[in-house]
Amino acid sequence: MDINAESKVGQVAAHYPMATRVFARHGIDFCCGGGKALREVCEKRDLSTTQILEEIDQVLSSDPGETETWNEAPVVDLVRHIIESYHQPLREELPRLESMVRKVVRVHRDRNPERLDALLKTFLRLEAELQEHMTEEEDVLFPEIILHGEASSPTEPFVDDHRVVGEALAELRRLTDDYVVPEGACNTWRALWFGLAELEQSLHQHIHLENNILFARVNAA
Repeated sequence: MDINAESKVGQVAAHYPMATRVFARHGIDFCCGGGKALREVCEKRDLSTTQILEEIDQVLSSDPGETETWNEAPVVDLVRHIIESYHQPLREELPRLESMVRKVVRVHRDRNPERLDALLKTFLRLEAELQEHMTEEEDVLFPEIILHGEASSPTEPFVDDHRVVGEALAELRRLTDDYVVPEGACNTWRALWFGLAELEQSLHQHIHLENNILFARVNAA
């Protein structure tokens, strides 16, 4: 579908789940208020419809893949890339996903209470692990690398953290049946499944850059 000012917010969310990132950023209700036109919603919230359309286009056209080779780039550039391209977006994305997980559990728990409760518990554990891990990297490990091009602190604990993250991601995939959207799922549920799948993809690339490139390079320095 083409997205324009008269497009229904719920239809945009259903067809383009990544657009929900823009909606969440601006507090646009794409679930219960999904039957309203984007123009109407923007006017009500004193938002620029043109700006929102541009942000949606930017999100949909962005390429999440790596386009540079980091094996030869300065390690300082790689550290900054990790912070800007992964840490900072995660700090925006994790609360958004937590909000959706809580909403899906609250509204739809009766459909599968055991599984949805486990989903919430697993996600909160993952979120806490990532927040602590990123803070420790930025407070301890990364400053050493930026200043000296190497790490005096051991990287093994950070690799162990990544292993815990990987286990949580695998559990989320199991609990969501490989992110197959359940029949009759609402827009929030659909967007959650998509967002968790995107989180997994991003974290896999994120951890690859740290474990297999950054840590290997600073340890060999």
